[in-house]
Amino acid sequence: MAWNEPGGNSNNQDPWGDRRGGGNGNGGGRQGPPDLDEALRKLQNKLNRLFGGKKRPDSSGGNRQAGSSAGLILIGLALLFGLWLYNAIYVVDEQEQAVVLRFGKYYETVGPGLNIYFPPMDRKFQENVTRERAYSKQGQMLTQDENIVEVPLTVQYKITDLESFVLNVDQPELSLQHATDSALRHVAGSSTMDQLLTSGREQVAGEVRERLQRFLDTYKTGITVTQVNIQSAAAPREVQEAFDDVIRAREDEQRERNQAEAYANGVIPEARGQAQRLIEDANGYREEVIARAQGEADRFNNLVAEYEKAPQVTRERLYLEAMQDMLSQSSKVLITAQGGQNNMLYLPLDKMVQNRPAESSDSSTSPSSGNNSSNNPSPSVRALPQLPEVRTRESR
Repeated sequence: MAWNEPGGNSNNQDPWGDRRGGGNGNGGGRQGPPDLDEALRKLQNKLNRLFGGKKRPDSSGGNRQAGSSAGLILIGLALLFGLWLYNAIYVVDEQEQAVVLRFGKYYETVGPGLNIYFPPMDRKFQENVTRERAYSKQGQMLTQDENIVEVPLTVQYKITDLESFVLNVDQPELSLQHATDSALRHVAGSSTMDQLLTSGREQVAGEVRERLQRFLDTYKTGITVTQVNIQSAAAPREVQEAFDDVIRAREDEQRERNQAEAYANGVIPEARGQAQRLIEDANGYREEVIARAQGEADRFNNLVAEYEKAPQVTRERLYLEAMQDMLSQSSKVLITAQGGQNNMLYLPLDKMVQNRPAESSDSSTSPSSGNNSSNNPSPSVRALPQLPEVRTRESR
């Protein structure tokens, strides 16, 4: 039941009682929650006793310490000093350096370790000098052959001179971006579109790096460019289709040119080889004819000398050699009897020479084949009309 409910509490008093006023309600014997003012007063008295203050009477008849205000001031000063000391002490890592300015002027460069500076008369700039940083850029560039190309670029750099980085240039990284844009436009304006799109990108990237580093050294920014990477360049989106058509046409042109060069490289050496072979054959034939003529002339001179010694023997020898050469090159022989009484016979020596190996191989298996061939003359052997006998000069 609530304390102020009708009929529940006739005295209409606080159930917690009035401890300070000494009320006689039902809750007068209980202890209520502590008074906030009293708690603050006790804390202030303790602080005053700690700093040696004097007590003075308060409105309730108590005594306050005379030096409470001074104690609070000292506490505030101590807190401010602790905060200042916390900010003044700093740690520099192994990969970092710190530059300290005293009254706006360079004072020192601090290495790794625990250090202290004195703000506000000192200012500290602490940076990582070993980590490589990256800056990316993409823009449209006008090439030497008056083509617009979008070139994406990434610059990797690090801080090598922290003093120059802090003091010489305001916003050195912004200056790096402007210098990169200037170097890229200069190099792209001196290069063709094919160099930016194909294998010439590495050379363009090297030229951009060298020019950019010269700009940064001139500005004394303390920044060193480690690498410049040019990614695959492309034409603007508005003309990408036409640009692709041009690239395909150039590729077709290059392919046709390569095929023509390959055909030329195959035909020209072959023609040169054939011409050289004809020249060599002609030279060989000339040498052969000259050597044969010289040999025939020498042979004739030797025959003349031998003929003068023995004319009859020499004539017989020449006749036999001539007949041997003639019959060895002829496959047809005419035979006639002495006096021209019988008909001449035609002997097919070419057929006989061709059949000789076969007859020799078949003689062991079919010995009767030779008899049949002797009884039945070859159909190519036929009688010829009698011709006048050919006599040599010797018989005449």
